[in-house]
Amino acid sequence: MEMGASGRLGRRLEKRVERKGLRARLAALVIIVSWGAGVVVFGVVERLVDPKTFDNLWLAMWWAIQTVTTVGYGDVVPGSTAGKVIASFLMLGGLSLYAVVTGVITSAFVTRARAGREAANRDPMMERLEELAAQLDSIKAELARSRRTET
Repeated sequence: MEMGASGRLGRRLEKRVERKGLRARLAALVIIVSWGAGVVVFGVVERLVDPKTFDNLWLAMWWAIQTVTTVGYGDVVPGSTAGKVIASFLMLGGLSLYAVVTGVITSAFVTRARAGREAANRDPMMERLEELAAQLDSIKAELARSRRTET
């Protein structure tokens, strides 16, 4: 069975992620390309579903960009029920887009901080555990001394 161009691209992207991990730049590129295509597709579909409101494709894509970015100026809104259903999916997609972008950025910061700590051989959790172990040893020694003086 022959794989299409998108299948080959997807497999190549998957191999790269397996080999190098998901870097913030690659994740951002995938998100931008995916949503760029999504804006075009949703704009075309909205134009076909609601031609009275969206009298040209550029207006429909402008609306899709406003919707996915959650700006929503309100200058153009779908009039038909099918258009509103499509808009709902686009709005939910826009919210998930921000969640993914936030997660990728946070992951990049955490990974960088962890790599810095590992390079310095410094783990704050281990340092705190060692500090607590030293305090516990001190308490045990004090307790042993106080028991010896009582007897």
